[in-house]
Amino acid sequence: MTLIFDRDACTGCMLCPKACNFAAIEKDGDKVKFDMDKCVLCGSCEAICPADAIKIERKTVDKEAIAQYKDVWVVCEATDGRLRGVSLELVTKGRELADKLGEDVIAIVVGHEIEHVADSLIHQGADKVLIADDKIFADYTTDAYTIVVTSLIAPRKPAVVLFGATGNGRDLAPRIAARLGLGLTADCTGLDIDDERQLVQTRPAFGGNIMAEILSPYTRPQMATVRPNVFKPTEPDTSRTGDIEKVEITISPVQVRTRILEKVNEVAEGMKSVEEAEIVVCSGRGIKDPSNLDLPKQLAELLDAAIGGSRPIVDAGWLPPSQQVGQSGRTICPKLYFALGISGAIQHLAGMSSADIIVAINKDPEAPIFEIADFGIVGDLFAVVPALIEELETLQSER
Repeated sequence: MTLIFDRDACTGCMLCPKACNFAAIEKDGDKVKFDMDKCVLCGSCEAICPADAIKIERKTVDKEAIAQYKDVWVVCEATDGRLRGVSLELVTKGRELADKLGEDVIAIVVGHEIEHVADSLIHQGADKVLIADDKIFADYTTDAYTIVVTSLIAPRKPAVVLFGATGNGRDLAPRIAARLGLGLTADCTGLDIDDERQLVQTRPAFGGNIMAEILSPYTRPQMATVRPNVFKPTEPDTSRTGDIEKVEITISPVQVRTRILEKVNEVAEGMKSVEEAEIVVCSGRGIKDPSNLDLPKQLAELLDAAIGGSRPIVDAGWLPPSQQVGQSGRTICPKLYFALGISGAIQHLAGMSSADIIVAINKDPEAPIFEIADFGIVGDLFAVVPALIEELETLQSER
């Protein structure tokens, strides 16, 4: 996009500096001038100018060029020779999107000694797997992985590229988008294809109070990072076959500005990961005091579950950040989820609403959590949970 300013047509009304949220317009004599280092081409000045002295020239969609971009690509992650769960989730979703487009799913895996994961991706729905296998890729580095993925995307022209919204994915995707001059939607919780064959990218906005649908109509490929545990992987189809291509991309060590000196796994002492657990017991403001966390911990121990918390109790320091469930914490998809004293703000729902079964206990019958709960108990959790624990102990003793 380009900003065109007709200085002669400008009347000096000074409405545009007031409309600019980025301090990119200032008075210049009886006219105005623009600081293009600050301007983001949002169009606020163009909309308010009564003299039509400001125009933003937007790039016209070249449908012929757009049509050259085909297929849905998934950039997969393999850690210690194993695929991360989000990779299988995205290949499953990519298969759904590609079927709507009538195109293929291509999976990319970068790493060292990771060729064995290709079959799993094909069984999950990929039509082709591109393997970049070299010792220099053994540990993730921004420089090396950016060079590889960019070198594959640029000449092959995929229509869609998906990344997991993991630590590495959130680092890699924007670097590639900047290098190729592309749009990127971060932390998506929904993906679909519209009637114009465009990728509809849904994500929470304005603090999670609304869900925004975002399009990238002017650039290809359309790129998005997607939160783990949002989409459920299908059962692998071991009868599926596909192509496996090992790509040779040579990278000099001098191109990689960082190296891994040490790896440290952060684990909350005595606590299971909420992202990997099949059962999660989560507490909210209704727990009232950190000493009362013994109650959900007893329930979790009986169920071999992970302990989670909403943002308020994590912010209060009652649980470590690794156990926070919600928009600003972990997105999880357990088989069974207990919400104890959690009202159900949209920010929390964004992190757990895809659980298979949701059990909510809250004394407020109007709490939003009941709208998505499969089983709801209106009552004081300090009376309900002990009764539940007692019943579970009785059932287990009878086995």
